[in-house]
Amino acid sequence: MSTAPTALLAGLIDDAAVFPPGNAPLDIAVARHRGHRRSAYAALIGPLLVPASDVESLTGEARSGTSGPLQVSLIARPGVDPSVVVSAIQRLSSESAVTAVGAELGWFPGWRNLPVDRLPLTLEIPRGADRDRALEDIRAGMDEGGHLVQAKFRTGATPSWAWPDEAELAAFIHDSARLGVPFKLTGGLHHAVRAEHDGEPQHGLLNVLLAVHSATHDGALVAVEALLAQRDSQLLANAVLNLDDADATRLRSLFTAYGCCEVTDPIGELETLGLLDLDPNEENPS
Repeated sequence: MSTAPTALLAGLIDDAAVFPPGNAPLDIAVARHRGHRRSAYAALIGPLLVPASDVESLTGEARSGTSGPLQVSLIARPGVDPSVVVSAIQRLSSESAVTAVGAELGWFPGWRNLPVDRLPLTLEIPRGADRDRALEDIRAGMDEGGHLVQAKFRTGATPSWAWPDEAELAAFIHDSARLGVPFKLTGGLHHAVRAEHDGEPQHGLLNVLLAVHSATHDGALVAVEALLAQRDSQLLANAVLNLDDADATRLRSLFTAYGCCEVTDPIGELETLGLLDLDPNEENPS
């Protein structure tokens, strides 16, 4: 059975179970994340995303496990004081039950001065006048050396963030490719294909993968946008199956990961479309 290249999906989906709309209690999220790490699809799963403000509760939950250190990325939404992230990083530096593998917060001009001890940073890009400034600043930080940094863009709607349509998301992907700024996405990629779900528009994971592939091959902005708008699931699946390992590696060097509050949703759809061949005898965390 032909499936998607391993490099395309490896570590693609960060576990955002505690964030909306999942809103899982931290103890349940930790237990389920450990289950995901033992499952047939474990290779697809990245770290557990945890609010930096919950670090004390996190350490308590992590110590109750027996499966080794819990890998997490510490999250602060835009507008949260960056010192919350710094304090959480410092708290975990001596904690054997939890390993911080990254930190995510809103972009601000002083991010270079954060004492994060070379922990990889993911900076969420704003809209408006600072959007281009933020992307170019991240590129400059990469060029300076000594900064492990990437961008983040929100693909789903929140009370303070309207859903970004195909044109807006395409422009972000296209500009990131042009500048050579790696990025992750957050919110909204719960399904494999662009559609309306519960009356709300949602971007599709396969659409994004192919749009990024186009952008990394100097695809025109209009082509990137058209791929984001495509709703033919079989057409998209076949296009992904046609990607080779080199395509996958190049694509993922730009699109590094995305957060999803229920990681099994897109994984199940990828399997249904023939892009994954999972062993049903492997442990599942349901």
